[in-house]
Amino acid sequence: MNIALIAHDAKKKLMQNFCIAYRAILSKNDLYSTGTTGRLIEEVTNLSIHKQLAGHLGGMQQIDAKIEHDEIDLVIFLRDPLTPKQHEQASDTLCKICDNHNIPIATNLASAELLIKSLDRGDLEWREMYK
Repeated sequence: MNIALIAHDAKKKLMQNFCIAYRAILSKNDLYSTGTTGRLIEEVTNLSIHKQLAGHLGGMQQIDAKIEHDEIDLVIFLRDPLTPKQHEQASDTLCKICDNHNIPIATNLASAELLIKSLDRGDLEWREMYK
């Protein structure tokens, strides 16, 4: 499975901890990320990540394009709903594209854990048939 990992600045440490906790599951998949988030995850996990540009420099749009071309199966996007972002529209667009293309997306730690555990159980194998 191809998994996109994205985190707003205030959630980057949480994403690192999430990836440490679920490293064994994540290591069995192809991982994609916006630039800074990917670099930070690699630093603490030694996971191999296909890094796009930084989110605010077009990395979110690169992930969007991968979703639209059916190259992403699952998105974990740890959002910070309390801090206004200059590029908030990119976050909303990502969520809309996931909805439009039937891509499971987690936007907080609780839903991220549910999705990653479902992935490990094989509950997302329907994505392979969907392609």
